[in-house]
Amino acid sequence: MFGDLFEEDFSFISNNHCGKGKKSKPRDSEPPAPRDFTNLSGIKNQGGTCYLNSLLQTLLFTPEFREALFSLGPEELGTLDDINKPDAKVRIIPLQLQRLFAQLLLLDQQAASTTDLTESFGWSSNEEMRQHDVQELNRILFSALETSLVGTSGHDLINRLYHGTVVNQIVCKECKNISERQEDFLDLTVAVKGVAGLEEALWNMYVEEEYFENENLYRCGACDKLVEASKSAKLRKLPPFLTISLLRFNFDFEKCERYKETSCYTFPIQINLRPFCEQTEMDDSEYMYELFSVIIHKGGCYGGHYHVYIKDVDELGNWQLQEDEDRLTEHKALRENENAKETENPLAVLKGILSEEESKQIPVDQLGQKLLEKKKVSWNKKYRKQYGALRKYLQNHPQIFQFSPDKNKVGLKEKYKLPFQSDSQELDLQSPSQKNDIQWNLEKTSTRLRDISAGCHWFDLNDSKVQPIKEEDIEQQFQGKESAYMLFYRKSQLKRPPEARGNPRYQIPEHLLNEMNAANTELQKKRVECDSANNGIDLHLHLSSCYKFDNGALHPSLTWKESVLDLTIDRRKTLGDLRQSIFQILESWEGDMILSNAKPLPAGLHLYEILDGDELTLDCFGLVDGADIFVWNGKEVGGTKVMTGPDHEPVIINVLRLAEYNEGGKGQHFTESQHIFPCSTKLEDLHRALAPSGGIILKNGSGPEREGKNWEVLEEHMKETIRSVGLTDGCSVLILDSHDQSFVNISSGNLTAFTYDISWLQVKNFCGMEDEQKHVKITATIETVMSDIKMKAIQELQLDEELASDSCLRPVSGNGKLLSPVPEDYTVKEAELKMGSLLGLCRGKAPTSTQLFLYFIIGHDQHMGPEMEIVVEETASVKECLNLMLEKSGLSGDSWHLRRIDWCYEAGEALSQENATLKELNVCRGDTLVITEGKLPPKGFLKIPIWWFKPSSHMKHKENGQDQVNGLTCRMDDLQVSPAGGLKRKEKSNWGKQQIGKGKLTDFPYSKSKILPLLLSCVVEV
Repeated sequence: MFGDLFEEDFSFISNNHCGKGKKSKPRDSEPPAPRDFTNLSGIKNQGGTCYLNSLLQTLLFTPEFREALFSLGPEELGTLDDINKPDAKVRIIPLQLQRLFAQLLLLDQQAASTTDLTESFGWSSNEEMRQHDVQELNRILFSALETSLVGTSGHDLINRLYHGTVVNQIVCKECKNISERQEDFLDLTVAVKGVAGLEEALWNMYVEEEYFENENLYRCGACDKLVEASKSAKLRKLPPFLTISLLRFNFDFEKCERYKETSCYTFPIQINLRPFCEQTEMDDSEYMYELFSVIIHKGGCYGGHYHVYIKDVDELGNWQLQEDEDRLTEHKALRENENAKETENPLAVLKGILSEEESKQIPVDQLGQKLLEKKKVSWNKKYRKQYGALRKYLQNHPQIFQFSPDKNKVGLKEKYKLPFQSDSQELDLQSPSQKNDIQWNLEKTSTRLRDISAGCHWFDLNDSKVQPIKEEDIEQQFQGKESAYMLFYRKSQLKRPPEARGNPRYQIPEHLLNEMNAANTELQKKRVECDSANNGIDLHLHLSSCYKFDNGALHPSLTWKESVLDLTIDRRKTLGDLRQSIFQILESWEGDMILSNAKPLPAGLHLYEILDGDELTLDCFGLVDGADIFVWNGKEVGGTKVMTGPDHEPVIINVLRLAEYNEGGKGQHFTESQHIFPCSTKLEDLHRALAPSGGIILKNGSGPEREGKNWEVLEEHMKETIRSVGLTDGCSVLILDSHDQSFVNISSGNLTAFTYDISWLQVKNFCGMEDEQKHVKITATIETVMSDIKMKAIQELQLDEELASDSCLRPVSGNGKLLSPVPEDYTVKEAELKMGSLLGLCRGKAPTSTQLFLYFIIGHDQHMGPEMEIVVEETASVKECLNLMLEKSGLSGDSWHLRRIDWCYEAGEALSQENATLKELNVCRGDTLVITEGKLPPKGFLKIPIWWFKPSSHMKHKENGQDQVNGLTCRMDDLQVSPAGGLKRKEKSNWGKQQIGKGKLTDFPYSKSKILPLLLSCVVEV
């Protein structure tokens, strides 16, 4: 199954690309998550490596195997740094296994990666995605390790820990001669079908005897004849670690399919192997084994998932079930509630805070902030309802608190300056009985949890996830689709040294300890950086002292850079923390500090809701990176009252007024000015502000684009607001005074007759006359018709007016190419011409709006011909269009068809529907078509190429042989070259047309040079 996936080259491993010399793979920007409360690391699944992960975790939690592997130093295994040195001998597999074990033990991450290890196996990404059998992997991995450790002190590591022997004996009933055969094993394979459990399976294998009798006799070597005999097997040598593979998968010969045995199969936590051993005179302790790992398979025989239950022999993990964690949380909450009672007395709290201050007095606002920092709750949240505002409370206790002359600072009077008690000291305020009761409860809880966690416990290691389980949970894996697949036992005699208990660093080499320490330092650094990047937000602080309220919005009195302070803060901090940070930035601040959400608008800075609730986190307010905060007193800025909220958002409106007519040919134009109004302003107030002497206001219904021609009169909407009629930033209103209204025609509430200047277009002469390079500028509007522009250009260029009937205007592209002519009945807007566009005056009539101007090319596989032009009706069929193009290009015949040109400027999709119109096929003005040689196959047929390869031996067997043409058999004698250069049948040949299903062979194009291979064309019915 695994092939040579574990083969290792011991010559020179300079060509191996594993380890540090491998090509680096892209890594996630996020650092891996730290370990959870179990303090054990899982292993990432690479797609189908759950079987490998389960086996590796079992080996890791086999301390004797782990420590034997760690005992092999760089002097025996080499180092991964030398992997690319030509003369270095590096044993990659044990080195990568050491490194993985060190990561699983010491690296603070939720799951380790096996990528480096599997690359040392030589696995491809395909192997990482395929699931294999864990029992076979166990044998092959041990074999690969043995091979890799040859020549080192660990050459016998696998045999020392896992090797055992079984002796098979046959005893002759007549001469009592015993025939023996000894077998080695690294794991025992036991039956599951028809067996109740492990003990019964071992009894059947190593206690019950098989008898040779009646017709089934045994030939004894000593008697030299067929005799009755008995056959048995015993365990001769027991390994320190016994691996048992359960035969869960069987084959049903009746159904001819594999299936999984899901019946109940029990196995003990402890087992005595004395009944199954050859030697039984030793002490019981020599035969006692304890279960420490169960690899579990979930699924069927064709796929599934592996995970493993493991006993933590060295007590490296933290074992605590959910109910114990809940109990600990409950007692923690009880303790916090008891400690919080002291916070009910605000007088003691405020006295304590002021006692800690070195300065005699501090600002009242800072006192409230320090209360928030100390007790994690603001004055307004905790005390305001019962005691009133903080300043008022301080003033009501003049015998304790002393204010400064300006009433902005407060301190303690001298006789009340006592040392402040910390939170731990506050517990002394409780009665002795209360303290003893709490202490006793906490000690009792801690003792109970220690008792629960004492000793070795079981964990479920499921790829990246590690969970504690109870020992009785193992019984759930006796049967079912999710059931035990491999069992690992260790001798009960194997005792662990006390220094190994709870010590993941035990016996790990110094170089790996240093590597893991450095990796943990780097991980912690990345987590801090990532945490800061994920939760840090940059706030823009706008100080009211740097702003003035002008024209309906806030504007900086200085430059923007000087008016804004940038502050980076963690979004998980509270509003009180933000307020304190601002206090620290500012040298001084008098009065209340109010923080409001702000937003820069085109009209200026506008304020929205006030941020209130110092105990709430910044995340609760929806503050994001780049948010704007305005710092002020909540009432006015520079003596001007500021209206806040979405109902008072300022809107910039472009106000247009008609200017005098420009005689220079520029047409009607405007004077423009900008005004700012709150969005709640009524139109009647807007009318009084903009047209105090009377007149009408028109709104551009096309939005803020001034070129729109749909103007709506707002006469009937005077009671509505700017926002309700749809006026937003940049929208235009037109003010027509009484004397301006004579220039326009107002009907049905809309301004219907009005033009706008688009400046000019330029026209270049392409009619082949002497003034060919001359340019002229033609004044036009978006409503000017193209025929008028052409006539003006002919006049400006001083050309013959007769040219008007045989010329057209064609836009010129940026690279100088003449584009499709513009229909003369189009306006400038309909022709989609921009201001200053270049047009070419060319010979030829312009197409009408029902005609198409097309480019076409005569092309084939070798090259494309020159580009030609044609005008056809959009209702013309494809066949009619093709005939017109053939006529114009001087071609004849019916072996032609049309194709579109693709984005590579090559022949693309064929226009196969000859009777469809160009309009139906979405052929547009300016498209390019390709005339391609060859007739398209009829509907329902495909055209496929066929190659004929003529072997060199063909000439020798020409008389009797037959040529194969892609599976078609034909006699070449029946073909002859036609005068036209093609192939045809002889008149009296019996060859005929060769059939491919319902297909037919068409005429064969034949190369005049008669060079093989010959390409044949075959049309096959679909």
